[in-house]
Parts: sequence; C-alpha cells; structure tokens
Amino acid sequence: MSNSRRAVNRGYVNSLLRLHQDWHSRDVTNTYVMIRHGLLLCLRHIVALRSGREAFLAAQGMETLFCIAQTCLENKDMELVISAVIQLLRQCYPVSQLPLVTASSAYTFPAPGSTISELPHHLPEEDFDDDGDEEMDKDSDVEATKEDDDLETDMSKLSSKPGLDIPEEELAQYGAMCPELSCSFEELEPKYGDELSIKDTLHANHHHIPSAASLRQHCFNGEHSSWQQEREGTVHRSILNMVKTGKSRVQSSSQQRTATNVNQSIQQNGLETDSYEHDTSDIQTSLEKAAWDIEEISSPRITASFPNSTKPEESNEATEKLLHTHAKHIPFHDPHFYMAKAMCTRSAVGFKTMAFPDLWGHCPPPTAQPMLDRKLGVQRIKILEDVRRLLQPSDVINKVVFSLEEPGPLQCSISNCLRFHSEFESGNLRKAIQVREFEYDLLVNADVNSSQHQQWFYFKVSGMRAAVPYRFNIINCEKPNSQFNYGMQPTLYSVKEALLGQPAWIRTGSEICYYKNHYRQNAATMDGASGKHYYTLTFAVTFPHNEDACFLAYHYPYTYSTLMAHLEILERSIDHREVYFRHDVLCQTLGGNPCPLVTITAFPESNSPEHLEQFRCRPYQVITARVHPGESNASWVMKGTLEFLVSDDPVAKLLRENFVFKIIPMLNPDGVINGNHRCSLRGEDLNRQWLFPQAHLQPTIYHAKGLLHYLSSTGRGPVVFCDFHGHSQKKNVFLYGCSMKETLWQAGCTVGESALLEDVSYRTLPKVLDKLAPAFTMNSCSFLVEKSRASTARVVVWREMGVSRSYTMESSYCGCNQGPYQGLQFGTGELEEMGAMYCLGLLILELKSASCSHRLLARASTLLNADILEYHLQR
Repeated sequence: MSNSRRAVNRGYVNSLLRLHQDWHSRDVTNTYVMIRHGLLLCLRHIVALRSGREAFLAAQGMETLFCIAQTCLENKDMELVISAVIQLLRQCYPVSQLPLVTASSAYTFPAPGSTISELPHHLPEEDFDDDGDEEMDKDSDVEATKEDDDLETDMSKLSSKPGLDIPEEELAQYGAMCPELSCSFEELEPKYGDELSIKDTLHANHHHIPSAASLRQHCFNGEHSSWQQEREGTVHRSILNMVKTGKSRVQSSSQQRTATNVNQSIQQNGLETDSYEHDTSDIQTSLEKAAWDIEEISSPRITASFPNSTKPEESNEATEKLLHTHAKHIPFHDPHFYMAKAMCTRSAVGFKTMAFPDLWGHCPPPTAQPMLDRKLGVQRIKILEDVRRLLQPSDVINKVVFSLEEPGPLQCSISNCLRFHSEFESGNLRKAIQVREFEYDLLVNADVNSSQHQQWFYFKVSGMRAAVPYRFNIINCEKPNSQFNYGMQPTLYSVKEALLGQPAWIRTGSEICYYKNHYRQNAATMDGASGKHYYTLTFAVTFPHNEDACFLAYHYPYTYSTLMAHLEILERSIDHREVYFRHDVLCQTLGGNPCPLVTITAFPESNSPEHLEQFRCRPYQVITARVHPGESNASWVMKGTLEFLVSDDPVAKLLRENFVFKIIPMLNPDGVINGNHRCSLRGEDLNRQWLFPQAHLQPTIYHAKGLLHYLSSTGRGPVVFCDFHGHSQKKNVFLYGCSMKETLWQAGCTVGESALLEDVSYRTLPKVLDKLAPAFTMNSCSFLVEKSRASTARVVVWREMGVSRSYTMESSYCGCNQGPYQGLQFGTGELEEMGAMYCLGLLILELKSASCSHRLLARASTLLNADILEYHLQR
C-alpha cells in the first residue's frame, strides 16, 4: 500500500499507462504478454486507493485501456491482458448513485411498528479497497457456502423441546379451523356467490391432474370445445401411470424434446408459429377487423360495479367483448372469477388495473425449453458497453419514459419509444430510462417499507416493433449472483399470441448476463457497511408482433387473486361426496386481505363407530408456501399439489382416506400483491419471525404457528411439515431438513453417542422423491441446522413441535442439471408435476413406515404393481 501511494505521489501512473500502451503497440506477435500483464497488475494495486483512481482517470486511463480492449477482445492469446484490463476498468469506473430520488420503496404502508428511513444521497469520499474482480464465467451451482461457524453446536438449541409458547386459552380459537376433529360434521354443500352461475365456471376438470405432458397437449389444441367435453375422449397420463412406467419414459421424452432442431428465433422466444398458423388465420383476421385497442385490452380496469353486479355483462365491457369473441378454456381458470377476486384484493396503493396474463390465464408451452447457452465473454462485452456509454455519451438519450414517482405524461406517443406499465397486482417496475432507441435501463421497486430486496420484476411493455432486438438492463438488482448467468431466461407473455390461441408464459431473451455494476449501495442501506454494489441483469428480447403488449417477469407470475380464484374454482368443481374440501380464513393480513387455509381429506365411509374412529385417527400433513413473495415457483408447485389432492387419481383418493391435509398456500399475501421480493408490508422477512411472532405484527406466521401448536396439543402434530420455496442459486428441486447428528458431525463436535440418538427417518422422504420425481435430486439436499436459520419455519417446527420430518422444499428458478430434465428450464407444467409427486412421496413414505396398516398396504398393492412396491419400499 505504501508503494502504491509512493507511485501516485511521484506521478508513475501516467508513465505506467504509456509504457503499457507502448508494449501493446510494438508487441504485435504477443510474445511479451506477461510483461504487459505485469504492468497492469501494478496499476491494479495503485487504483485500489482513491488517490490512485483519481490519478488513473486524470491520465485518461479509462480511454487508453478501453481502446486496447477493443483491439484484442477476441484474441485468446491475450486472455491475461483482457482479464486485467476489464478488472481495471471496473475498479476505476466512477461510482454513481442510482437515478432515484430515494432508495426507499416508492410504495409505503402505515404498518404497525414499521419505520421508513430516508437514506443520504451522497457517499463519503474515502480510501477503500475494492478488489473489482471479474465474476467467474463458469457455472458454480452451489448455494452460498455454509460456514462452519454458522452451524448450531449448542445441544440445548439443537435438542427438540416441544412445548407451548402461546397461552392455552388462545389455542381454542384454532378448534374452529379443525371441525374434522369433532366428528360432528355435516355433508358439505357447495357455497357459491350470487355474481356467477356454476355453469359459467366449470371449465375445470376435477377428474384429472394436468401433468407436464397432458396439460400442454390440451392447452394448445386448436379446437375451442370445453375442457369437460374434451376430457372424455382424451387419454390422459395420470401420476399413477407415470409411476408405473417409471422415470425412463420421462427421460426419453425429455431427450426427444432437447434433440429437436429449432431455429434461433424460436430458441430466443419459445414461439412455434408454423405448428398453429393454419388454426389462427381466422382469429388473426378477426383481430384486424375488430381494431382492438391493445392498451385497453392488456390492462383492463378493475370496475367498481363488478363485485355488486349479478351479471357478467356489468363488468368491464371491452373485457367481456374480448372474452366472448376469443374464449379460451384453461383448466382451473376462469376470467370472471379472477376479476371478482381482483376487485376484492387490497393493495398498498389501490391498483386499478389488472395484468392481462393473470386475467386471461396461462397454459404451459407444448415443449420444455432448453437452458440458454451462454455466449462466451458476454460479461466482458456488457462491461465494455457500459464503459463506452461513459466515454462516448453522444448517442445516449437518457430520457425517463416511466416513473412511479412522476406519474405525469412521461410516456412517448411517438413510435421510437416503448411504453411501460407496472401498476397492477404483483407488478414491480419503478422507473424506465431510454438509453438508446432500442435500449432501456430499468429500476425495480424495493419491497414496501424497505430500501432493499430488488430482484423480482413484472411489468408490461408495449409499442414495440417486431423482429427488432430490444435490450433491457435492470440496474438495481441486489443478489451477488444469479442463475441468469447459467442458462436461465426471463419469462414473456404476449397478448397477441394469447389471442391467437397460445396463452402462455414462455422463456425468452438472448445475450443474458448478470454482473456487478458501478452503482453503489448506500452505507445506510447496508447497516453501515460500505463497498457493496448493485448488479445488472441485461437481456435482449425480440418481440413477435408489431404494436403488441407484452409482459416480462423474473419468473412465471402467480398472484394472490389467481390463488383465491383457483381455490373457489376447485371448491366448485370437486365432487363433494368424495372430497372433504374446506376453505377457511386463517387470519386477516396487515393489508386487510384474508389468508386462506385449506383442509382436504375424505369423508368417513359411514357414520359407524369403526369408520368414525378411522377418520378421527387420520394423521395430519401440513404444507405452507409463498412466505417469500418473489418465489412464485412455490405457488406453481402448490397449484400442482392442490389439484392432485382433489383429483380422481386413485393415489389421491388413497391419500385423502388416510390423511388430513392442512394447507396454507400463501403465507405472505400482502407481499405478493404489492410486488415484493422478500418481505411483508412491514419490510421484514416473515420466514425469520417464527420464534416470537406477534399477532398484530406478523399475523399469518403467528396463526400458522398457533394452528400447529393446537394440532400438537391434541396429539395430532403433523407427520410431515413442508414449506415450499424457490431458489435463485441452485438447480433442480431439493429439500432442506434438520438433523442434530449431521450438524454436530459437520461442525466437528465430539458428543457421546447417547446424546446423538435421533430419528433418522428425516432422510426417507427425500430418498423417495429422488426416485419418484424427475425434477428432484437428493444430492442437493441438506440437513444442517444453522444459527442464522434458527427462526425459520423448518427449524422452529422441528425443534418446538418435535416434528422430525420438517422441511423446506426448494425449487430452482432455472431448471435441472441432472436427471430426466437435465438441460431443461422449468416450466409451470414441471413445477405442478413436482407438487403432485410430493403428494405421492407422502404415500410411499407412509407405506415404508412401521405403523402402516395392512389395509393401506393391501390397497396400495392393487394400485402399484409388485416391482414398483419392491422398488420404493426397500428399507
């Protein structure tokens, strides 16, 4: 460091730059690359100082090295030089504040106990060390490394200590949520609202759980007959059949998909126009004749009259006309239900429009999409483009075209500017700045009442030209790495494609890169820590139609209103003589939205004492999801779980007859509604509140924990507790569990064998799923208990309620790097399939248990052949 200061004080920076430039111009055969690299290393040490960077910039070091990089970027012999040049350019790029008035969220909510802190606008000048290392260009598919010092080694905290941390008198309130325990229930009758008739909503099929294959086959059928009419003549592939045929069938199918040759435009946009072109010519003609207002269609207004209306015609007139003209029946979805639920949903700012994809619905594409092959050196190219913008600003427009803080007429009315919109449920775009004609910098909103957690995005873009690549740079991401660097693509939904018969979210984007940029996180945001940067996600999209309205999202969106509509459609479509389906309200959220609680089981065969006793003794399975709003993949897995459990699949019937399922499908409705990535309306991570939740601050966690305590107090603690999540750093689907023994062993603690006795059955379910589910891998599972996870659902339920099989199930945002789906990105079909496979895993787990009844084993034997049973029941 002292040598670096001396070099700055004596004016050596300019000399080193000129010396390197001289070697570069004269060493045309690249014989002395090591000397040139050594000179750059000297400069790197110098620019670690603020004064060194100032001297480097004054000597026009940025311009010099930028020109050098341009001349040898493609030369593999110059790898050492290029790497050092890029690192120097990154270190010396002037640090900037984000182009925002404040880092705090554009949305606020007067939640109890929340504090909104204003951040200072300027960073203090200081000498700080910044390594500026270029991110690795290889796939490091590992979760943030678990440090041994984070492992819990305190035996008192690892030991299970079931007990109540809630007054016993308060437990009684949860009895109303478990009427099945009283055995004095009556036959449930469907309870429908007055606003819609049942015949208008039965597009759902309760006899079939859509699989990754069959759902696609139906959704892209050119016919427009109803789902119920179609199903009778269609052979569907049930979960049971999938198990009987084994994983090999799935594997061969996925290999066929990946072997299919598709052109570059299809790879980028996931659109296959030839296969359905002949079916859509009439629709295309009607679209042109009708002269639809694409802006009005794509963002239909939530009409105030709708909740009180008795006829669908009283709702949005344009929407009704569209639904009548281009009706598309999607399983377990109805636009009228969605509109009704969206009107009842309360947001922090009072959204007045809906997003077209949520209203219209989504069907998985007919084929899975492969992971994107990353272009070699793409990160360097994007960094150099940033440097070019700094050094050659003549072509930079730098015009704000959308801003939540400036709701005035920012949008361009002329054709050379895209139009943006995000003020709808789960939407999250704060600002859009036009950089060049076809390039935009985007900033996503921080979580409500927070200044952090910018990762999730969901917004509408319109006014585009077809066949023109548009570049989007989301410049205020926070995570230090992302699966966008390793094959993952954002998702896109085209309104025109939906009206042409393909209502689907598809993976899209080319030249995708995620890297650290020159914007600095404010020290106040990071609790005083300095040197933290924002990250840029950059990708190019070529839109399929002129003047379309398209929606772009971090992952397949799944809104709260979608869930509430889905639950009501499920309740209406099931056979209430076969399925006990109860939809209760766990509690009201801080934002005034009901948090749903679903109970699924089977009625007793009769009112005989024997059958009532069997019903009374059914063990519980508890499943929760979506505590983190940005993890929308968890909701798609949950959707598959719910639809499977109410289906007529023989395995689902067996599960209902032997278990009671308590399901909280969305633990953080407010966060989902308002486009948060991680937090509640108080700006806090609800999955870190399980130790001491408070009813007035974290109501959903408080009452979810209270319900679990109530079940435990009646001797009915769950056999398995599982919380569905999404993972941004790893591929596949996997489980995190809890093991005292494995944690102490990993930490190197020596404890007597008597103290390490524990139920090792926590490994059984992941082993079963590893054999069953194409997307699941045992290799990524972990059973270590970390200190930093002490307040999560998984650890608290394990320790305080004595549930040895307490899990977090993580689903990748990206896809699989092993197994039958290797090389493929997850679609919603694969995620729903995982939800169904999880249920089947619970059945196999019960069959493997010592307490499994002979009756259940005998019934399972009639469903699963001997080979399958032997395969899965190996102990």
